[in-house]
Amino acid sequence: MSHESYELKAEARERVGKGSARELRRNGLIPAVIYGDKQAPISIALSTNEVTKRIHAGGFMTTIATIEVDGKKYKVLPKDYQLDPVRDFTMHVDFLRVSGNTQVTVEIPVHFINEEKSQGLKAGGVLNIVRHEIEVHCPADAIPEFFNVDLNGKKIGDSIHISDLTMPKGVAPVIADRDFTIATIIAPAGGVDETVEEEGEAEA
Repeated sequence: MSHESYELKAEARERVGKGSARELRRNGLIPAVIYGDKQAPISIALSTNEVTKRIHAGGFMTTIATIEVDGKKYKVLPKDYQLDPVRDFTMHVDFLRVSGNTQVTVEIPVHFINEEKSQGLKAGGVLNIVRHEIEVHCPADAIPEFFNVDLNGKKIGDSIHISDLTMPKGVAPVIADRDFTIATIIAPAGGVDETVEEEGEAEA
């Protein structure tokens, strides 16, 4: 599961539109919308500081939150947010209602482990990351926090594909019709230290 769930308090917004949104932002609030689950959208206002803190903490788009509006609680997953292009503050957030059977599409970060055990990297090779994130379909209440890619024993010229990852139950890549590349180990411009490669192969 992704980052730990959290709760936000919100107030319902009666007025919508640019003028109303500007007034909210002047008062330290962010306009937001809760939609989905075949119910009418709800316009709300959230604390700018609280939301910004959550965004900067990481995992914002893959962590289920509970938003309380006028005493009623909604389980939601952030689907999109807009930043001011100049001042880099949050301008708007869209939240998707989720329930036990809600399926979502999210981007999960890729972590690379055991770099020190890769013969190719020890010989001076370079890890060329093709995808830093992988887009998957999964249950809203079982979003992976990240995928680990094991580089143990990988040599120059080796590639890691999506088929090399073990996906948790119920999780599937959005691109399902091809075995796409996640990363490759390539030779550096100045060539490699062949003795390290040979030693690695001898150990293997």
